[in-house]
Amino acid sequence: MPQVALPHDAKAGPTKAEIRAVTLGKLDLRPSDHFVDVGSCTGAVTIEAARRAGRVTAVERKPDRLDVTRKNLAANEYDAEVTLREAEAPAGLPDDADAMFLGGSRNFEAVLDHAVETDVDRIVMNVSRVEVAGDAIDAFRDRDLLSEVLQMQVSHGYELAGATSFNSDNPVYVVVGGGGDDE
Repeated sequence: MPQVALPHDAKAGPTKAEIRAVTLGKLDLRPSDHFVDVGSCTGAVTIEAARRAGRVTAVERKPDRLDVTRKNLAANEYDAEVTLREAEAPAGLPDDADAMFLGGSRNFEAVLDHAVETDVDRIVMNVSRVEVAGDAIDAFRDRDLLSEVLQMQVSHGYELAGATSFNSDNPVYVVVGGGGDDE
């Protein structure tokens, strides 16, 4: 699969490629799925999902970030039907999603409530702050959604004095859950 091109910047940084790979693996998207990206920002997850799912809805509350999603989508190839919605979640979330990604923590409890009410099968939330990760784990558990939690640390090698050293990205907590019968 070709790399995701992100020529436009949303000043909030995309979900890193390695984290996207695990996130999308946990979501197990299928061509018949309707996927929802809550807080699309750069559109990195939206683009990768649009290469796997049949329908994708990207919800973003900031118009400038939604525009970045739109521009980055235009720079990539994908087959899905993609809908962009400017809204602050849970407003703007469709009622027929099969899988959902939460890339940020704003209103995440209300988004999880919506996911439970509409029977979303697979949900992944990525969190970079440990306090929010604890709150997210509790919220998933309280709604009987929690399947697993991963803490991921990715390091990239670089040359240093003729040898290889590593620079680390910040850790990311990947909270995985679901509410459907597939669990």
